[in-house]
Amino acid sequence: MAVLSAVGGIKEATSAMTEDRIVWISIAILICLFMVQRFGTDKVGYTFAPIICVWFTLIGGIGVYNFIKFDPTVVKALNPQYIVDYFRRNKKDAWISLGGIVLAITGTEALFADVGHFTVRSIQISMCAVTYPALILAYTGQASFLRNHHHLVYETFFKSIPGPLYWPMFVVAVLASIIASQAMISGTFSIIQQSLSLGCFPRVKIVHTSARYAGQVYIPEVNYLLMLACVGVTLGFRTTAKIGNAYGIAVVFVMTLTSSFLVLIMIMIWKTNIFLVISYVLVIGSVELMYLSSVLYKFDQGGYLPLAFAMVLMIIMFVWNDVHRRKYYYELDHKISPVQLKEIAVSANFCRMPGLAMFYSELVQGIPPIFNHYAANVPALHSVLVFVSIKSLPISKVPLEERFLFRRVEPKELNVFRCVARYGYTDVRNEHEPFEGLLVEKLKEFIKDSFWISQRNMDDNNGEKFDIKEEEFDDGLANGENGNEDVKQVDDQEKQQDLLDEDIEAIDKAWRWGVVHLIGENEVTAAKGAGIVKRILIDYAYNFLKRNLRQSDKVFDIPHKRMLKVGMTYEL
Repeated sequence: MAVLSAVGGIKEATSAMTEDRIVWISIAILICLFMVQRFGTDKVGYTFAPIICVWFTLIGGIGVYNFIKFDPTVVKALNPQYIVDYFRRNKKDAWISLGGIVLAITGTEALFADVGHFTVRSIQISMCAVTYPALILAYTGQASFLRNHHHLVYETFFKSIPGPLYWPMFVVAVLASIIASQAMISGTFSIIQQSLSLGCFPRVKIVHTSARYAGQVYIPEVNYLLMLACVGVTLGFRTTAKIGNAYGIAVVFVMTLTSSFLVLIMIMIWKTNIFLVISYVLVIGSVELMYLSSVLYKFDQGGYLPLAFAMVLMIIMFVWNDVHRRKYYYELDHKISPVQLKEIAVSANFCRMPGLAMFYSELVQGIPPIFNHYAANVPALHSVLVFVSIKSLPISKVPLEERFLFRRVEPKELNVFRCVARYGYTDVRNEHEPFEGLLVEKLKEFIKDSFWISQRNMDDNNGEKFDIKEEEFDDGLANGENGNEDVKQVDDQEKQQDLLDEDIEAIDKAWRWGVVHLIGENEVTAAKGAGIVKRILIDYAYNFLKRNLRQSDKVFDIPHKRMLKVGMTYEL
């Protein structure tokens, strides 16, 4: 809407600019806008920041000029009595016009979503010191202009611009509309990122474009889908009138929902006085509901669009979250216990082969059921097995010494380990940082640390047992006492050291033989006897989403030459 309305201003300069040309120029600008998103909010913002400053300066200055030139008495409109008179005079038409009036404050709803991209203080300063004053001056100046030009109400913005400033203002308006659209795009990325972290959105690639701000992200799939949607809406509606109706419903719904959630926070978290909560609902809630009822009046004139988009997204989010939860609980209920693992490993029909296998799983604790399925069909297990869970943390960088968390699965002779690999959003897993080699080195460090910790605990216990005075020790040694105990303790330490060396050698040997990456490919189906709704939800909707989304090997950046996928069907 911002781009289409800005480009539409060229009609004031030349009659050769038809509606079709305006639409196609707008589409070209939109495509360029989405193409530069990969550079990040920081770079796009810094590029356009001077233009936005020029934009607010121009609209504020032109507003002051029109206010002085045409009718300074419009300041009387600040009197609330005029609002009452307006509704008395126009009744139903006044109520319907609220749907257009609300477009004067569109864009403010993006502030909440953009908090992740900028600091709270920067948004407060820019809104209160620049944006709001400039808009008030611009609207006041346009009101003064309209007092003398009633017939130009539909072209007020460009008609009210003084002649010499028309072309500079047109260029700045187009550029400003681009950065205004940027705020909505950035907000969309933030919302998708939060939904993904809550398990409410399908797996997509998230690229962090700033090492300083965790919220500055770029999501390629969402970016291109949003671009197609914008181009489709521009081609379909072609004018700002219907898009305005759609935008009005979207904005007021966002504000109403935000206020509803704020009331919950006031009651449950802030423990606000109930009278203040009621006052907030009566004042803010009544105003928002009045605007909401007005914009819904134009539901059939384009207002249905955001509700249709919202319904599609809600269906996708519900399907993904519901089945993803069912699958996770299925794995928890069917995970393999250490006793079952030992039974599998010592089975006569099961052999160990040299090498190191990394089995990827979303379970942080326990062994996923797909391992049992693998063992039943491939009765061979590598000499060293590591169950790996990769977790992305909302921090810039995880120190190398804190990246891997290991735990040994008993009994020790099985050489089975659990590993949680933690990465920040600026950490990379590629050829410059060999994941396998790093994991093996940290695994050997873990084995050594575990050995020395156990030795220290053993020494402490022995120290308490042999805490005797020096003269008693000498007497006992002369009489042949305690000497055998000391020799036995030394022998035990040497045996433990030998076991440590064997463990390290086993890891090195497995590493030399090679690494295999095992990934579980889970197919989910509705259990027998499930209802038709559940079958549609799992068998069709979820599986359709999964087939068209990023696969596990792409998320984990696993080399294909050494990757083995293990399939299993979960009946949910």
